Amino acid sequence: MKAITILGSTGSIGTQTLDIVAHHPDKFRVVGLAAGRNIELLVQQIRQFEPEIVATSCPEKLPELQNETASLPNPPQIVAGAEGVVEVARYGDAESVVTGIVGCAGLLPTIAAIEAGKDIALANKETLIAGGPVVLPLVKKHGVKLLPADSEHSAIFQCLQGVPQGGLRKIILTASGGAFRDLPVEKLSTVTVKDALKHPNWSMGQKITIDSATLMNKGLEVIEAHFLFGLDYDRIEIVIHPQSIIHSLIELQDTSVLAQLGWPDMRLPLLYALSFPERIYTDWERLDLVKAGDLTFREPDHDKYPCMQLAYAAGQAGGLMPAVLNAANEQAVALFLAEQIQFLDIPRLIETTCDRAYNQNTQTPTLEDILNADNWARETVITASKELNQSGSLISLT
Repeated sequence: MKAITILGSTGSIGTQTLDIVAHHPDKFRVVGLAAGRNIELLVQQIRQFEPEIVATSCPEKLPELQNETASLPNPPQIVAGAEGVVEVARYGDAESVVTGIVGCAGLLPTIAAIEAGKDIALANKETLIAGGPVVLPLVKKHGVKLLPADSEHSAIFQCLQGVPQGGLRKIILTASGGAFRDLPVEKLSTVTVKDALKHPNWSMGQKITIDSATLMNKGLEVIEAHFLFGLDYDRIEIVIHPQSIIHSLIELQDTSVLAQLGWPDMRLPLLYALSFPERIYTDWERLDLVKAGDLTFREPDHDKYPCMQLAYAAGQAGGLMPAVLNAANEQAVALFLAEQIQFLDIPRLIETTCDRAYNQNTQTPTLEDILNADNWARETVITASKELNQSGSLISLT
């Protein structure tokens, strides 16, 4: 039985991971849970899975969580704040930590778990995008496994099993195209938050659903694939695959192409990351190719998805630029979700922020450098958004 900890337990990744645990109580037990503001759901999870330690990232929610758990037969240790989440990440005998916290907030807890010698089931792509130059050396130093738990990188990882060293030629990431894949580009100027949150295939959190609509999620996955699998950016491609049945592909040196297929279900990559190298039987719906029907592909529209090219540029620039890109995107998406900017302002604000950071880039950043760049990029997006709202244009800085 594998002991696991889940960071972001009340979010989409966390609830699906706990669904796996509930269906396989002989395979997994929960040591720790960390969540945000949803105390009601967190308490339900505590009652069902009886973790040893629990954190809420919101200190103001600590009294409520303590009151709700005090009368339990085996109440867990309760901690709070960013420090509390880090404490949960490195706590006890958990062998694997599922990192389901959205955004750069997952970086420090992931580092803490690695330093505690725990394997990482990586569902937080920002950990590598922003922190890759720091995280990868720590993974090597502490001898832990970093296993992808999102659908695309899990697909690549699964396809690579048995491929000899040097056999990989190209990675092909598939993208659904998001909420606006069939909408003409000229209509994007009037889309709303509600429109952008209507993902055609997947049920995900708000931030990643917006990223899917801008295709920034795929751009970020390109950077993550670079760090995970060591390929140069010109050997990582994106293709639109509306059905989301093929989750990604690899091309080998002899031009053979391998793909991993399945219904859109995040539990599949999560289960593989937790059970690797085993394959655990499930009673989930099996893929029926006749039912799936036609599988189609098309090239991404660069005019519709400028975020994709911004991500390639940041990845190729290296150093701090992926961290700046990631933080700028998080802040811009937050402003859009709050209806403070328009949909097309997201790439405009990201590009402006990256342009302003370019001359300050550092190729060998420390963790402090990355955290400072993250804070700077968020503040820059907020400043630039005020410029947009006041004058309708952005000031170009050199």
